[in-house]
Amino acid sequence: MSVWTFMGGVHPQTKKLGKHVPIEKVSVPSKVELFVAQNLGKPPKITVEVGADVKTGQKIAESDGFVSVPLHSPVTGRVVEVKKQKHPVTSRPAEVVVIETKSDDEWVRLMPAKSYEQFEPKEIVKRAQEAGLVGMGGATFPTHVKLSPSKKVDTLILNGAECEPYLTIDDRIMVEFSEEVIKGGLAFARALGVKHILVGVEENKPQAIDAMKRAGGPVGVEVVKLPTKYPQGSEKHLIYAMTKRVVPAGGLPMDVGVVVQNVSTARAMYKALELGEPLVERGVSVTGEGVESPKNLIARIGTPVSELVDLAKLRENVSRVVLGGPMMGIAISTLDIGIMKGTSGITVLTNEIVKKGTEMNCIGCARCVKACPMMLEPYLLYKLFKKKRFNEMADDHLMDCIECGSCAYVCPSNIDHVKAFKTAKNVIRALGRR
Repeated sequence: MSVWTFMGGVHPQTKKLGKHVPIEKVSVPSKVELFVAQNLGKPPKITVEVGADVKTGQKIAESDGFVSVPLHSPVTGRVVEVKKQKHPVTSRPAEVVVIETKSDDEWVRLMPAKSYEQFEPKEIVKRAQEAGLVGMGGATFPTHVKLSPSKKVDTLILNGAECEPYLTIDDRIMVEFSEEVIKGGLAFARALGVKHILVGVEENKPQAIDAMKRAGGPVGVEVVKLPTKYPQGSEKHLIYAMTKRVVPAGGLPMDVGVVVQNVSTARAMYKALELGEPLVERGVSVTGEGVESPKNLIARIGTPVSELVDLAKLRENVSRVVLGGPMMGIAISTLDIGIMKGTSGITVLTNEIVKKGTEMNCIGCARCVKACPMMLEPYLLYKLFKKKRFNEMADDHLMDCIECGSCAYVCPSNIDHVKAFKTAKNVIRALGRR
């Protein structure tokens, strides 16, 4: 099929250090620390108390509304603490459930466990919510909500672009678990009632492309090779590249008849249906110049970052540890937090990589305008931010910003536009603007 490119974007060094490193399954940790808020929307409500014994897969927090999913224990053990800790995404105090592992896994599985073809569409949607599935590319939007569009959908796209520098876990998931990813995608298609299924993979992942073609070809799934360009994995830009449909400003993919799901989410859907496993583990890349041995791991949700970084052998001259990739990830100040459903990677950067000059005045070069994939004017929005003219920022479509960091990446004045824009968005929401 024809592939179109989107306006803007950048070409950072891909630095896929773990590209050829097979996935390792990490041993069950002695303790997990679970942020209760691990999904976009309303966090679930805790349903266990300190001292309670729990089993692997047991629900420990119940979904609190439609745009919410439950949280399940990733280990068999005892709840030893419920505390408040700074959430890396919101930077606000958030509830954390601490569970000490007491024995090998004793599973509480979702039943019945059977092939996706034996589930009715509505049952697949229900299972997605019961399993606590969210977008595992980092957005953490509840999967069952995406499978319940209010408009007619004719196309499903599985997102295997993985355009962030360094990250390689989705690449390896497609190489090593391609059949499971395809089965999960077919389950999504069954729930949505669509027959047109596309898989988008950047051309720098030839093994993944071949594996997905072998698994998807016989069942009518088309694999599309995409140019390597950041942020190719952004939903709106992926949709345009693969269908030439333009999602309107403020709109959603379903407005143009498309639903997008991450490939790791598709595999989690397969496991929820055919194995009866809720989302209690995920794949994580541990990578960057700050580790000696980059890894692709499958670890239980809540496993401390420190334990995963130790497996990759931390170097001495580390400057920054980021949950996710360097473009859109979130720097953390402590390694004593557990990974979450949206933690696709842990990127460890050295002093040489992080070093950045002092912020200077904007010189009006407009490189940020050329780089912005949403066709915004970052330099102008930043000037309005400095003057606290938030309503004008909203009028100039700040809320369409996807926070990809392309503007900051190309800025010769070292301006951190994204940090400013995130702050401004919070103010605009507080003012009742959207």
